[in-house]
Amino acid sequence: MAAYLIVEAVITDRKKFGAYAGRVRDAVPRFGGEYVVLGGEAESLEGDWGDARIVVHRWPDRAAARRFWHSDEYREIKRLRDGAGRFRVMLVDSYEPGAKA
Repeated sequence: MAAYLIVEAVITDRKKFGAYAGRVRDAVPRFGGEYVVLGGEAESLEGDWGDARIVVHRWPDRAAARRFWHSDEYREIKRLRDGAGRFRVMLVDSYEPGAKA
């Protein structure tokens, strides 16, 4: 079952974040993920999203997403974003028609 890694980011230091963004964009596909949402226009339809930006990666399954997230390579890349903003990250399963809720 596919899984999605959802990131909510409020960037406070664009220069510092830029170093992280360049590296992580290359790493995600190497680990089997693909970007579904990255940049682009966002429109809040309900609630206060403030300055939050959303990034979504699709992964073949939860195990692949976890391999990426816990890899030595990503651990090193993730350090580049320290002090660049506030981040919340969630891993969710995809919807499977017919699956019990």
